[in-house]
Amino acid sequence: MLSLGAAILSVFASLIALALWKLLPLVLRLYKSQLRNLPGPPNEHWFYGNLKAIHEEDNSVPQERWAAETGSDTIMYRGFLSMDRLWTLDTRALNHILTHSAEYQKPRAARRNLARILGEGVLFTEADQHRQQRRVMNPAFGPAQIRELTEIFVDKAIELRNVWDSEITTHGERARINVIKSLSKMTLDVIGLAGFNYHFDSLSGKPNELAEAFNEIFHPSPSFTFMLFARNFLPILNAIPDARIKRIDHAQATMRRIGLELVAEKKAAIMRERYESKEKEGGVERKDMRGRDLLTLLLKANMATDIPDNQRLSDEHVLAQVPTFLVAGHETTSTATTWCLYALTQAPDVQAKLRAELLTLDTDTPTMDDLSNLPYLDMVVRETLRIHAPVPTSMRVATKDDIIPVAEPFVDRNGDVQDSIRISEGTPIIIPILALNRSKKLWGDDAFEFKPERWENPPEAISSIPGVWGHILSFLGGPRACIGYRFSLIEMKALIYILVRAFEFQLAVPPEEIMKKSAIVQRPLLRSAPSEGSQMPLLVRRYKRS
Repeated sequence: MLSLGAAILSVFASLIALALWKLLPLVLRLYKSQLRNLPGPPNEHWFYGNLKAIHEEDNSVPQERWAAETGSDTIMYRGFLSMDRLWTLDTRALNHILTHSAEYQKPRAARRNLARILGEGVLFTEADQHRQQRRVMNPAFGPAQIRELTEIFVDKAIELRNVWDSEITTHGERARINVIKSLSKMTLDVIGLAGFNYHFDSLSGKPNELAEAFNEIFHPSPSFTFMLFARNFLPILNAIPDARIKRIDHAQATMRRIGLELVAEKKAAIMRERYESKEKEGGVERKDMRGRDLLTLLLKANMATDIPDNQRLSDEHVLAQVPTFLVAGHETTSTATTWCLYALTQAPDVQAKLRAELLTLDTDTPTMDDLSNLPYLDMVVRETLRIHAPVPTSMRVATKDDIIPVAEPFVDRNGDVQDSIRISEGTPIIIPILALNRSKKLWGDDAFEFKPERWENPPEAISSIPGVWGHILSFLGGPRACIGYRFSLIEMKALIYILVRAFEFQLAVPPEEIMKKSAIVQRPLLRSAPSEGSQMPLLVRRYKRS
């Protein structure tokens, strides 16, 4: 029998051997990389590459600076172990990458991290499995279904308005409110009802274990550690529990437990409906899918008798969509609306003009068509999602050697003009969502300014942006574009409609106090108190009509 010392030595030697085995292909890739001659910044550290600069500044700022310094929209910088990464604002190149989703997939480490939190839902899967899940899910996110869900968006926005109104009554003429906290509760309530007909009742102040788990998982980390890399590089290290691993495991267990209950409840209801209704004796068909929450629609589509068995999702894959709905439908909208209110505090004239338009409608309960027919509201939403994209970047990895076409030739480090980007299998590629949304070449010199009026006559150049909506990249494009973008847009418009009609907003801290950090989404923190978590403190007062 091995002694304790020999056992420890054996485990240590095995970890070293595993690390070397994982490092070998990275080292080989480093020397055969076809990106070495691309312009870019000098390497800052043999291990972290240029990532510390990226982590320490606001999203996209270092890359935008390096592109400006090199005079090229296509650059290379270094990631972990000084591995080359491609970063490009060339819209033809980005279109190629996004439309060839089978050849450019999410990194395995990112997918593994997503799966750890969310399960193998539509955000995780690739290729045929992703297409299969999208095919079943698409009807649940169509315009007809979002029209029926609008009442939920409006009712919950009114409930949030009443909560803030009570805060003002308590504090006097105005109240200091951390709006992201309240908006996060509201959007959780919405996705509970619209997604599963499930009452979280977060706005009522009731304790909710799922909401608490979300806050733990999505708390942006102010630190940049070796273990962050090590766990991605050697997933076996996740078996060594630390506080964050325990939080994630607890959150996933919570979501799985609630998800299993919801799936079982919905399937039973569908089968009961099938049994009780004479009109459905032949089974549930796809035409029967309207008028229910997203999970019921997904289950009905999956159980429909008129689709082939090979297009059905397993119960496990249906279950995986539950936390995906919760995260994608909860975090992105609350964060986008938070940044919209922030932008309105920095542009009082825009806030007043928007409020004037919203008050032209004599209703507290607008329909989807009402919200869609308010042109300045649409401009404000577009401009918010352009300049404050909730997800600032995404990453893809080439699954094979490829030649990526470019719209504009560029000059490499050797002074040679290149009309394409040669890329090797395994090369990481950054999709610069935020940077493209505010590229001065596309949007003009005022690209960094919040100006909704730009949408009255948008520049022709933005027509080349390969986004699924609005000539911006915030919902991505191609086969992996955001399936729920209509849901998010109408929910966001309903929130802004109800809140801006009722209140005036001012920033409660100096603007330079607000910083952005990403934990899947781009959340606000205070520079003076980053460890206190996401904060957007606004002074909120009732709007008094003259």
